[in-house]
Amino acid sequence: MKILVVEDEPLIRLGIASLVEEAGYEPREAKNADEAIRAIEREPDIRVVITDVEMPGTMDGIKLAHFVRDRWPPIQFIVISGKVGADRATLPPGARFFAKPCRDDTLMSAVRELGGGPE
Repeated sequence: MKILVVEDEPLIRLGIASLVEEAGYEPREAKNADEAIRAIEREPDIRVVITDVEMPGTMDGIKLAHFVRDRWPPIQFIVISGKVGADRATLPPGARFFAKPCRDDTLMSAVRELGGGPE
């Protein structure tokens, strides 16, 4: 299963992508919402997006989650942030929010719950 990691900090993005790969999933990476949308257009079989809230570009992670959910409803979201909180009312239905730093096992548990096991 393909997981898209959207994070503007390269080391954090690489760390999450490595964690996803070690768990048996196929990571894809984007540094902002615009790259994320292009990645989903190229690979519509992406099932879970892990996104930071604050990042440069045309939209933040919460707006990205709503945009993608409206256009590709099956995609699930995990939203993370070290600076901004989010409550259920600001997230698309079913999305999860975690504050950074987030435990690896907590993050991967949410991936499995939202997207199932690796294929």
